Amino acid sequence: MKKILVVDDEADICMLLKRFLTKNDFQVETAQTGKRGLQLVDEFQPDLVMTDFRLGDITGSELLINIKSKLPHIPVLIITGYSDIKVAVNVMKQGAYDYITKPLFPDEILVTVNKALKDAESNAGQEAPQAETETKASTPSTTSSKMPFRLKSGYIMGQSKVAEELYRQIDLVAPTNYSVIIYGESGSGKEAIAHEIHNRSSRKSKPFVAMDCGAISKELAGSELFGHEKGSFTGALQTKVGHFEMANGGTLFLDEVANLSYEIQMALLRVVQERRMRRIGGNKEIELDVRIIVASNEVLLDAAKKGKFREDLYYRFNEFTISVPSLRDRKDDIMLFAEAFLESTNDELNKKVRGFTDEVINDFMNYEWPGNLRELKNVIKRATLLTDGEYIEEKTLPFEIVNYQKLKELDTEFGTVSTTIEPAPDVEQKPSLKTVANEAEYDMIMQVLRQVNFNKSKAARLLNIDRKTLYNKMKQFDMQ
Repeated sequence: MKKILVVDDEADICMLLKRFLTKNDFQVETAQTGKRGLQLVDEFQPDLVMTDFRLGDITGSELLINIKSKLPHIPVLIITGYSDIKVAVNVMKQGAYDYITKPLFPDEILVTVNKALKDAESNAGQEAPQAETETKASTPSTTSSKMPFRLKSGYIMGQSKVAEELYRQIDLVAPTNYSVIIYGESGSGKEAIAHEIHNRSSRKSKPFVAMDCGAISKELAGSELFGHEKGSFTGALQTKVGHFEMANGGTLFLDEVANLSYEIQMALLRVVQERRMRRIGGNKEIELDVRIIVASNEVLLDAAKKGKFREDLYYRFNEFTISVPSLRDRKDDIMLFAEAFLESTNDELNKKVRGFTDEVINDFMNYEWPGNLRELKNVIKRATLLTDGEYIEEKTLPFEIVNYQKLKELDTEFGTVSTTIEPAPDVEQKPSLKTVANEAEYDMIMQVLRQVNFNKSKAARLLNIDRKTLYNKMKQFDMQ
């Protein structure tokens, strides 16, 4: 029986998740503080952790980093709201497996938990050096025959001019042995592009090994990159093969490389120059033939000028540069991506949702997608789960996407939108920022109340507020 640890400062959430997961044959422990959560990580030894990002004593990000330092292979799911989408994306860079948005839906939770545990088991089966190099070498897309715009790595190229230019650059650099720097925002698909470069090179039959430098502590980074010998330091209970050795003959992808410490950058420079290395605590020189691709959402030359990144290492990597466009800069591709994500989600959930209403398409085209492809994918997954008919409708989308243009206009004209509760708007008054904000809040509450047949407990959960707050809002807006 798989073990799950739930960390949330709300007792109701802990109780509900424990009850639901226990019914689905999981052993569950809960904690209402980050400190208690860390104790249970040691005592309970969970197979998966679900934690709210906003805890009372520490943040979910701090909890995640502590968990990963102890159990680097354990999947961690972050519970957050859509208003914290940028935070969620950043936490995934630190090593979170995925994020679940509030309000929580049982089916969505179960699908995500099972997928995380399945992926964790697959990764655990690759612990042996030989097995890992063989497995990581090939991850072809199962839908490439259906999607002509989907690359072997699973990345969807699209058909816009920027997509064509991106593919031209991949096609140009892939056959070479050049080191490549890939720039792009979080969620834009940098790793998939690195994988595609590998797949189109002469190294395609050799391993592709990826390492997220932002998810590994400074203390463990050297061991992860170069490996270590048994007994070389406290806790080194057995010999470990590092990412360089695993990628020998193939490609090593270093995501968010600017997060490596100065000391590790210096050791990395030596390895890149000499094409040989030693494991930590070892004496044997290991010859290396590894192509290096790095990614960053920060310009490395700027980081070098600020003293955060070694300039000589930057010039070693900077043999070719690719800039991945953000989703908002490739509007022509949005619906191609959406349709591809819908197809894969239909397969995952065994559903037959055919497409999107015109209103949803309009919302998608007007939204700026700060989380890029990752955000779009999660929106499609959630909307598909909530859809009972043949087409995804507006009611399944988050508030921020449906009302994006109105909120953007308010931000442009007035600055920050006020969330202070005022008396119900009077139609006789002149329009103002508070009036428009209250109208939007009133409409949202009424929409949710009607959706749940005026069940106030369900409405409060969907709105991510407690019942007392909901009653106060209904009283302020004179809702009967």
